[in-house]
Amino acid sequence: MSDKVDVVVIGAGLAGLSAAYHLADAGIETIVVERGDFPGSKNVTGGRLYLNPVRPYFPADFWDDAPFERAVVKEKLSMLSAHAATTVEFSSDAFRTEPRPSYTVLRAKFDQWLADKASAKGAFIIPKNKVDDLIYDGARVVGVKATDSELLCDVVVAADGVLSFIAEKAKMRGALNPHYHALGVKEIIELPAKTIEGRFGVAAGEGAAQLFFGTITQGMIGGGFLYTNRESVSLGMVVGIQALMEHQPRIEAPELMEMLKARPEIAPLIEGGSTVEYSAHVIPEGGIHALPKLVGDGILLAGDAAGLGLNMGVTVRGMDFALASGALAARAIKESRVGAHSHAPLHAYEKYLRDSFVLKDLQTFRGMLDVLDNPRIFSKYPEAISSIFEKMFWIGDQPKGKLSSTVMREALRGFGNLNAVRDALGMLRI
Repeated sequence: MSDKVDVVVIGAGLAGLSAAYHLADAGIETIVVERGDFPGSKNVTGGRLYLNPVRPYFPADFWDDAPFERAVVKEKLSMLSAHAATTVEFSSDAFRTEPRPSYTVLRAKFDQWLADKASAKGAFIIPKNKVDDLIYDGARVVGVKATDSELLCDVVVAADGVLSFIAEKAKMRGALNPHYHALGVKEIIELPAKTIEGRFGVAAGEGAAQLFFGTITQGMIGGGFLYTNRESVSLGMVVGIQALMEHQPRIEAPELMEMLKARPEIAPLIEGGSTVEYSAHVIPEGGIHALPKLVGDGILLAGDAAGLGLNMGVTVRGMDFALASGALAARAIKESRVGAHSHAPLHAYEKYLRDSFVLKDLQTFRGMLDVLDNPRIFSKYPEAISSIFEKMFWIGDQPKGKLSSTVMREALRGFGNLNAVRDALGMLRI
């Protein structure tokens, strides 16, 4: 291995490994520096990958041997009030038709598989090494200072996660804004495969995804999630960091997690399970409003380091953005090396992102954070909806009133005010 290589990728997550795979496939000498013991050892994302957006960026048979957990065939959305819950469940033949649109994954397995794919193409992956600084030639980045050595290169791809120390070093972004980030906590709870299939009503190899919102976050922006794996479930919560910092009385994320696990809608789903992993992770949620500078002189940002995450309320995305951004970073680097001009500008990367689903989706849902940053969504409205259904289904000792009158009365009580009208108009922005 020479002292100078074509590209150094920082971080062996999905963005970094995707970039390394495509670069090595083009014959570009690439080294991936990973601070964890192995790729995936520090990657703890909740666990659902939407495949349809990223299929065009990889060979048709690329995913055939991927270590997916379960194909998601059932979607559930639960609105939780203090003492009740309303759940919408959706399933479709489209989810059961090949190619499957989304899968649950466990990153420790999945990232190692992707690392093997990149290595097979010729990328070098160096674990247990931390990049401490960048090397400059004037204003241009020309290498990195890592734990064991200094590596010179033509281009650095910073894919070192949402807290990207390298992005700050390169002055491509400032300190993180708590308003644009959330804290995710997650437990992996082991359960037998047959138990999972029985409790969630799915066939072998198939699974469910369930999102929760309402009083479980104590009025703060956020929610819970549950994904079924082969022999475990991923159960977690995501809460806005600024909201968590400002909440009175003070409450910690682990407390919220225990309250979630104790809910009668959730406790039976995890009964008898054993928690084998607990993790926490910062998540970018600022969307298009919080993107850092994506391209510098000799350096690109990809994945979480580039702020590429999206909370759409009914879905939470990030892994598909990471894979696509890594592939597009590789494309920009390849094209910058055409002919003798190996130091040509890398600005095509940003254009490729803007032309892709990544920045188009972030632009479409640019108002999502403003809509979600509304305490009524997590307190008043779940209570109002629960009240409507409770009154519909309740049979008391008095004659039952007309259902239409009952629904109208409860709807006016819960939603018949100016704030509700404003909130409904705000929803039109998404």
